[in-house]
Amino acid sequence: MLAALLAVLLALLPSTPASAFAPAIAPRPVAVGLITIDGAIGPASADHVVRGIQRSATLGHSLLILQMDTPGGLDTSMRSMIKAILASPVPVVAWVAPSGARAASAGTYILYASHVAAMAPGTNVGAATPVEIGLSPPAPAGQPPAADGKKDAPPRAEPASPMAAKQMNDAAAYLRGLAQLRGRNADWAERAVRESVSLTAEEALRMQVIDVLAPDVATLLARLDGRTVDVLGQPRRLATQGAALNAYAPDWRTGVLGAIANPSVALLLMTIGIYGLVFEFMNPGAIAPGVIGAICLLLGLYALQLLPVNYAGLALIVLGLAFMGAEAFLPSFGILGLGGIAAFVAGALMLIDTELPGYGIPPGLVGTLAIGSALLLFGIVRLALRTRRLPVASGAAAMIGALCTVERTRRHHPHEAWVRIEGELWQAVCSSPLHPEQIVRVVGRNGLRLEVVPHTDNTNIFQEYP
Repeated sequence: MLAALLAVLLALLPSTPASAFAPAIAPRPVAVGLITIDGAIGPASADHVVRGIQRSATLGHSLLILQMDTPGGLDTSMRSMIKAILASPVPVVAWVAPSGARAASAGTYILYASHVAAMAPGTNVGAATPVEIGLSPPAPAGQPPAADGKKDAPPRAEPASPMAAKQMNDAAAYLRGLAQLRGRNADWAERAVRESVSLTAEEALRMQVIDVLAPDVATLLARLDGRTVDVLGQPRRLATQGAALNAYAPDWRTGVLGAIANPSVALLLMTIGIYGLVFEFMNPGAIAPGVIGAICLLLGLYALQLLPVNYAGLALIVLGLAFMGAEAFLPSFGILGLGGIAAFVAGALMLIDTELPGYGIPPGLVGTLAIGSALLLFGIVRLALRTRRLPVASGAAAMIGALCTVERTRRHHPHEAWVRIEGELWQAVCSSPLHPEQIVRVVGRNGLRLEVVPHTDNTNIFQEYP
């Protein structure tokens, strides 16, 4: 009977699914990343976004929210961010928020490049004309209307030069291509570049410039749930219901990069670096000025390669600092220094080749550095003039009046001896006999022989001896 029961159990065992014996596995919680950009787009914010996308992909987030409030930024930084968004395995949602924020200039390009474009009420987008491009003034009255044929339309600005036209066409084609890639309004995208037009959030939603209107993160996630987006050529359905939000705060690397990539800081670092090296050359062995100067100079050069630099301005700055440094070594009595200050001021004012807000060098900083350099130059010239009035401190004239010690006397010639002065042995002659270890004073020199007298408190060092 027992054997029959075991046979029945063994026969039923293979038909039992293995899942019946496995412990229940909890579903993986949905997580969403959040990066905030507040201010002009530069090397630091671009690095923060690129590394944030990589981090979201590593952590397996369902999507990444890029919250923006920006007036624009550098073209190189913007394109670096867009390349990372287009190649991202994680859907990126660009969200212009909070209310009162904007996505102007470079922010418009990033909004168009993202998998989902969203805005909060009370925000605006547009004005995507590259700011480096100078536009010709509107046509005066009496000339033909704008190209769209509407008499009440504002006149269309045209590039002021062929190079500006090339930049304008490149920017317009770039933004139009992003709009076509994401299925958004491409005609308005081109107008945003060529005519600098802008839209409110509600108008952008109505004109299919954006996909979602959401006042807060919770509403945004609710309206994204179930939406299908194209990620690397493959459709993906977003699942954001009950998603946990992970905010990526800027780390120390982003902070350091943001600090040194400031044009004012870069100029200050370069100035300190060159002056530090000059002080090291003036005082060999001081070490500290050379070390600090080398570090600051390298950091300044690294920062400048991240920024849109006018190389003529950079050359003038280096030339000016070199002239001011040369003033410490060449007796020009201020001519090199004054020329250096003029070159430094001119170069600093034209160093950064952009009109973007936040990337200019304040004239106050340039003036402060120029005044500091002028004070340093004044000190160097004054020291040089004072040095010219000092008595000679080296050579034969410096030996007159110096005390020295008799090392040994010549045999049978007690009036002649070898004396040690400033670590060197010299032949000496005296009108009175000398003996070793005697202290004598130099009163003259004849070729390679010194004339000495025994040292006494009332010795007249200017007495003439035959």
